[in-house]
Amino acid sequence: MKSVNIAKLKNHLSAYLNDVKAGEEILVRDRQVPVARIVPFRADHYETERLRLAAEGKLRLGSGAPLGASFWKMPGPRLAIDDIRRVIDEDRRG
Repeated sequence: MKSVNIAKLKNHLSAYLNDVKAGEEILVRDRQVPVARIVPFRADHYETERLRLAAEGKLRLGSGAPLGASFWKMPGPRLAIDDIRRVIDEDRRG
């Protein structure tokens, strides 16, 4: 994994993105402290519609990791079935 400070990344972004496209991961540092990691995007893991929604900011692509046990212990939404049907019908018409 390559490592780069923010200033150098900004000055040579295209070169680093080419490395990422080639499969390399980049560790981004701020004054030697790691702050982010740039990893290759695997578009083949997602449907075209999901990619479009993510590009519009309407959806965040997940990591693929399963949901933890704490998620399943959370209470479900309290919605009337008639409200759910109405929203689905409106969505299908739109």
